[in-house]
Amino acid sequence: MITHEALYDLTSYDYALPPENIAQFPASPRDSSRLLVWNVKDDTTEARHFRDITEYLRPNDLLVLNDTRVIPARLWGKRETGGKCELLLLRNITADFLEWEALVKPARRLHAGDAVNIDGHEVRIVRDLPEGIRAVRFDFGGRDEFMTFLEASGNVPLPPYIHGDNSMRGSYQTVFAKNDGSSAAPTASLHFTPELLDKITATGVKIAYVTLHVGLGTFRPVKTVDIRNHEIHTEHCEIPIETARMIQECRESGGRIIASGTTSARTLESFADESGNITAGVKDTGLFIYPGYKFRVVEGLITNFHLPQSSLIMLVASFAANKAGAFGHEEGILSRLIEIYENAAKDGWRFFSFGDAMFII
Repeated sequence: MITHEALYDLTSYDYALPPENIAQFPASPRDSSRLLVWNVKDDTTEARHFRDITEYLRPNDLLVLNDTRVIPARLWGKRETGGKCELLLLRNITADFLEWEALVKPARRLHAGDAVNIDGHEVRIVRDLPEGIRAVRFDFGGRDEFMTFLEASGNVPLPPYIHGDNSMRGSYQTVFAKNDGSSAAPTASLHFTPELLDKITATGVKIAYVTLHVGLGTFRPVKTVDIRNHEIHTEHCEIPIETARMIQECRESGGRIIASGTTSARTLESFADESGNITAGVKDTGLFIYPGYKFRVVEGLITNFHLPQSSLIMLVASFAANKAGAFGHEEGILSRLIEIYENAAKDGWRFFSFGDAMFII
């Protein structure tokens, strides 16, 4: 049993996972993946398929999806000395889409003023940033020219635990992806198909979209022993006026706000005031959600099975504690979450980006 003192200890978010449980490809069709429905208040779990999620949604609910589009963010090139190097684009930082924060390798050999050649095009390092990150500038005439280059020369930024290649570009993209900018997929939404989305709306559930471009903040591992000392890198997010309006209408009608994925949840919570009201806008968020946080907007969470000791499993633990009304006693909910994860692993459920899903209500 996890004690209250250990609630903020990184090791409390660890669990045993055999390597064979790490999914290397998505289910086909996507909505045939398994779905574990966890009613936290009653502490009941049901094993279903993702397509069955319609049975747990209500006509007045609002399903919120992250419409970010994964770009071919991984680039390989050569330094001026001829040595090989790698750039992982993390976050666009200029309006012309030509300057990016990028994780570079080898960081010790790439600094401000250096240039990299990628398929005959020069990329200039313009600023050194902490943790192996550099601001880099591409020498193109504008966004369209840059995106043409990226589609031709870039590679799908699959997580290191997936042993795939560029042929998986389509698999590592939601069916509703729209806004370019992510270096990782909002993986909880990989389970949706166009047919399932149509079925969901046919039941009276409305669908709204937010954008959070997934970057280092989402997938950077937590390394501090006390998780409260972890700082999340900021990520760009947006809530359109139409989405803010739909959220307000849903709340007034007594419906639930259902977030698909931790990125949708963080976006909604980043824009909410103390009363849960949301104003449309654009911002960079570094919101780190862990036990003790009080959710203001999100009332249901669709999510995958996350990496041990990750900020994502901390968000899930926090949300579950909210649903249980367990403020001040989150350690019991965290113990239960770890138990559910370990039981799922023993029962052969598939984990991480291409794995199975949970619906926490």
